[in-house]
Amino acid sequence: MAKVKLTPIIEEIHGKLGEETVFRRTHTGGVSLIKKADMSKVKWSKAQKAHRARFKQAVAYAKSAMADVSVRKVYEKQAKKLNKRPFDLAVSDYFKGNNLLKP
Repeated sequence: MAKVKLTPIIEEIHGKLGEETVFRRTHTGGVSLIKKADMSKVKWSKAQKAHRARFKQAVAYAKSAMADVSVRKVYEKQAKKLNKRPFDLAVSDYFKGNNLLKP
């Protein structure tokens, strides 16, 4: 297996290489080059479609929350305590029913 050592010149690598391969970060912080998954023949169940739609709404909420300066500050403060990203906390809040954008 080939390994890539990130140097000061190349601090980060992500995305696609052509149409068939993608770079993926591992849970240990390494980078893998893998074949792109062929999802063309996958038949999503109703539950999967519903979850994907709900996740799309969660991402939309998180984007709106990050655009609102006062709400973003709340998430940034909370994220610093929990060592997480503010955007991820906003997505999580959406699923928990916590909406900081409500008047």
